[in-house]
Amino acid sequence: MKPKAMIRIVVDCAMTVLLMLLMASELLGRFAHEWIGTAMFILFILHHILNRRWTKSLLRGRYTPYRMLQTVSAALVLFTMCCSLVGALIMSRHVFAFLPIHGGRSFGRVAHLIGAYWGFVLMAFHLGIHWNGMLAVGRRMVKPSQTRSRILRILAAVMALYGVYAFFARSIPQYMFLRTRFVFFDYEEPIIFFFFDYLAVMISFAWLGFYAARAAQRGTKIKMREKEAAKMQERKAAKMQK
Repeated sequence: MKPKAMIRIVVDCAMTVLLMLLMASELLGRFAHEWIGTAMFILFILHHILNRRWTKSLLRGRYTPYRMLQTVSAALVLFTMCCSLVGALIMSRHVFAFLPIHGGRSFGRVAHLIGAYWGFVLMAFHLGIHWNGMLAVGRRMVKPSQTRSRILRILAAVMALYGVYAFFARSIPQYMFLRTRFVFFDYEEPIIFFFFDYLAVMISFAWLGFYAARAAQRGTKIKMREKEAAKMQERKAAKMQK
């Protein structure tokens, strides 16, 4: 495997872990939360540097359903990251406390809340869109096994179904749509339960992204076949006229 590809995998895995840690903000403490968020933002920039070829090609070529899904997903993730950053800068008490920002904490809380929870969902969805690529890398590193693949699919399906329950049980829609502006944390609950539920929610939206990508790719293939069939008919018609 090329070093650049390995770096991409490490960066993406690190971002996934940090995303989970960020959702447990009050459980880990504000000081840790701010530094984890700063690390996440640095990795986010590095992620885009490593994928700069994709960014440069945005205005080139034809947009297939899959490419449109990929682009819209990336744009929404970028928007949520910007919301989180703006809110973080306004409310920072540690890492960015030196900035001359006064007031606006109410706006900062709302921006950060929207960015955090919509970002969590959209990043999981975005991860699912690219899951095929990650599986291809995994097959190069580990010898494929049908039995192992079936077991992993069953586990993923079970976790995704549980994730739907956890999504509502953890009141995530309320935070996403600002039905409440204060996130509830149960400090008496073992933190492993919290992370398990949020991991399940992440798997649910990754699962959704994975199948949305497959549907978009199938749509692209069908359109290509239709175009090829139309060209064949045109050629046949041209030969008949001759």
